Amino acid sequence: MERDLKHTLEEKEINDMKVSKIFSWTSVLLWMGLIFYLSHQPATESNELSTGITQMILQAVETLVPFATIDINSFNFFIRKSAHFVAYLVLGVLTIHALRQSGVYGAKSVVTTFVICVAYAISDEVHQLFIPGRSGEVRDVVIDSAGAGTGIGLYFFVRALFTCLKKRKSPLASVRK
Repeated sequence: MERDLKHTLEEKEINDMKVSKIFSWTSVLLWMGLIFYLSHQPATESNELSTGITQMILQAVETLVPFATIDINSFNFFIRKSAHFVAYLVLGVLTIHALRQSGVYGAKSVVTTFVICVAYAISDEVHQLFIPGRSGEVRDVVIDSAGAGTGIGLYFFVRALFTCLKKRKSPLASVRK
C-alpha cells in the first residue's frame, strides 16, 4: 500500500514536470510568435502602434509634470527601442526557464538561452528586410541581445531572492503559533 502511494506520487511528480516543461516551451513559442507578428507589420502600421503608445505615455507625463517639454519623435524612437529591449528581456526569462525545466542547468543554460535569443533577434531583423517600409538593423540586434542578457540575469536574481526569502522565517510565523 505504502509502495503504491509512493509510486503514484512519483508518477504525479513526473506528470507535473512534463506539464511544466510543455507550458514553458509553449510560452517561449507564443512569445516568439508575438515578436514575429509585430515585426511582420508594415512600417505604417508599426509606426501607428508605437506613436499611439507614445502619445498615451506623453499625456500621462504631461499630467504629472505639466511643464515638461518632450519631443514626440525622439520619445517615439526611445519607446520603439525600449520595446525591443523588453521583448527580448521577456524572451530571455521565458527561454532560460524552459531550458531549466528541461533539465539544462548552469552555464549551459545561460549560453544556450543567449544563443537562442540572439539567433532569433538576427532572424527577426532579416525577416524585416522583406516587410514594406521596414529594415534590418544591427543596432536592434544589439538592443535585443542586451534585453535577453538582462532577462537571464533578472531570472537568476529573482530565483536567488526567492531562495533567500524561503530560508528566512516569516515575521508572522511566530505570531501564528
